[in-house]
Amino acid sequence: MNKLYFGDNLRILREHIADESVDLIYLDPPFNSKRDYSVLFKTPKGHESDAQITAFEDSWHWGAQAEREYSELLHQPNTDVSKMVIALQDFLGKNDMMAYLTMMANRLLELHRVLKPTGSLYLHCDPTASAYLKIILDGVFGPARFKNEITWKRTSAHNDPKKFGANADTILFYTKTNDYVWNTQYSAHAETYTARFRNEDSDGRKWADFDLTGAGQGPARSFNDKGSISPPSGRHWMYDQEGIDKLLTANKIYWTRTGMPRLKVYLDETEGVPLQAVWDDIFPVNSQAQERLGYPTQKPLALLERIIKASSNEGDVVLDPFCGCGTAVHAAQKLGRQWIGIDITHLAISLIEKRLRDAFPNIEFSVEGTPKDLDGARKLAELDKYEFQYWACTLVNAQPAQNKKKGADKGIDGLIFIHDDKSGAKKVLVNVKGGENVSVTMIRDFAHVIDREKAAIGLFVSLAEPTRPMREEAAALGFYDEPRFGTKFPKLQILTIEGLMSGTDRAEYPDLSLGQGTFKKARVEDVSGEQGELL
Repeated sequence: MNKLYFGDNLRILREHIADESVDLIYLDPPFNSKRDYSVLFKTPKGHESDAQITAFEDSWHWGAQAEREYSELLHQPNTDVSKMVIALQDFLGKNDMMAYLTMMANRLLELHRVLKPTGSLYLHCDPTASAYLKIILDGVFGPARFKNEITWKRTSAHNDPKKFGANADTILFYTKTNDYVWNTQYSAHAETYTARFRNEDSDGRKWADFDLTGAGQGPARSFNDKGSISPPSGRHWMYDQEGIDKLLTANKIYWTRTGMPRLKVYLDETEGVPLQAVWDDIFPVNSQAQERLGYPTQKPLALLERIIKASSNEGDVVLDPFCGCGTAVHAAQKLGRQWIGIDITHLAISLIEKRLRDAFPNIEFSVEGTPKDLDGARKLAELDKYEFQYWACTLVNAQPAQNKKKGADKGIDGLIFIHDDKSGAKKVLVNVKGGENVSVTMIRDFAHVIDREKAAIGLFVSLAEPTRPMREEAAALGFYDEPRFGTKFPKLQILTIEGLMSGTDRAEYPDLSLGQGTFKKARVEDVSGEQGELL
């Protein structure tokens, strides 16, 4: 089952995900905050400015696509949703927020379809659109299926001008029916509670005594050799006679100096406090966090582990249709669930692939929607030249270097940082050509870029077959001499997409760090034994 899909999640949901096949859905869609979010790759000191590239543009605009999806909403079977989007458009007009809500409504209808009757959905959002999204969710699932509005404290205090500090996100929790999977999660007891456990048995177990009665008059109970004991006036024993007998057998009764029984509770028996709807005990992925991969909206593993543990069981299927850097699928894999991840950018898919293979060395999963042959590569190049460039960079283990913005790319589509001596990091430049025609002029231009950037090596990656003059021009550039042993590497290497995919072409460059200077590495997860508690 474990699959990553590259493409529009609406199309993939409709074409590939069956009705009632998913147990748990977590989605963290972009919030229409009108920001561009950049990925910060791992880079050597002094090269940080080379390491940022826009992961996604968090904005929508009303246009032809929004009109099409709005029309679909008016003609689908859920009339509650149709009425709501009409009312929202009357109120908001045809603006950016309405475009965003239209996009979300169509996808939430498909997510409701693929969810099992016992399934749950968690939608992670911020105040920009949370109120409107709850209206859409009420229409899709029904108001009675709303379970919680969870508040996650995602940052420490903010000093926001002329308003209260905005330091929390909202997670909206819905279920498809009232018969849903639920595993109660617990938070740790307060120190004032655990401090009560001052007593200790001979085996070292700590315990405290608690009242054995409740409000309201009740009958006496027999306490073995202590005889029949009546509760204090206006109170009753909280256990029937069978329960009292079990407590006595288990040595769970503590006798006071006055001869009154109290309940004996061991500290290791208490699971904690049932988790409430305000979560302030999970810290965000800050710049110093060990799990930080550099993705702009990365959520902490502990957050996803809590959600997955609460609303699914081992072997269940977890779906994240906006999977970003893959925290949800990472957590699902770690906790023994099956998973499906979808993202519309190849940059995200390639980051998730690497993250999963780093964290779980023996993992098996498939990637759908990325090119599997030369025809697939051509189709991607025709569809989106930037996504083609991002994908081509992964074939040589390079980080993308060009954003999806107009303007000159300076001849650099990808970067690799190498360390072959103690003098510091050096660059390997990547230039990707997705057209059907290439020429010797392109090689000469790239040679100038290599010289201008003082790069060690250049990789010219071509969809089209290079000509003989191109190869001769590249060969004339000579070699890069590796400083330790004098090994020679071609200064400008021409690699074809077909050759890289088949394994007949391979980028050649020295690197003492074994490629660790290019991408951040997720730590290896230990999934050999029982999972520990979050708290």
